[in-house]
Amino acid sequence: MANKMTFTVDGSVLIMEREFKAPRELVFEAHSTAEHLSAWWGPRGWTLSACTVDFRPGGIWHYCMKCIDKNQGDFFGFESWGKAVYKEIVTSEKIVYTDYFSDAGGNEAEGMPASEIAVTFEQLEGNRTRMVSRARYESEEALKKVVEMGMEQGISETSDRLEEYLESQSK
Repeated sequence: MANKMTFTVDGSVLIMEREFKAPRELVFEAHSTAEHLSAWWGPRGWTLSACTVDFRPGGIWHYCMKCIDKNQGDFFGFESWGKAVYKEIVTSEKIVYTDYFSDAGGNEAEGMPASEIAVTFEQLEGNRTRMVSRARYESEEALKKVVEMGMEQGISETSDRLEEYLESQSK
């Protein structure tokens, strides 16, 4: 796949951008249900072992990424819980949410950086979509912490999995 996720840091904001060979409506829809998200969310070797989505402003997406790849050493069997609280949804155009690390009960993890994320979907010529995610952290230090945790690699692999999923849905 020649098209990869690009990353730009602007102070405490991480901007991630990628183009997909799929219509905007499909790229947006892939973010809107547990069925879709369970098929592609997370880095390679990880699966969503739990995923509930209430896709509306004020609704919550709560999920658990679990490492199922024995080749990932100490990460094998590890669980990482997350929670998103949707703030704004404009069908096929934009999703805005607050993203938290959480526990299995949906309680926000203390000491872990939260971010305000705005994802936009732009229809391009040739049935392509540009997806831009802007994640704003409370400080540059908070952003640095998640980058040091390997977030860029995880997001790159997740976007590769999204591209593969979109290709399978377009056939």
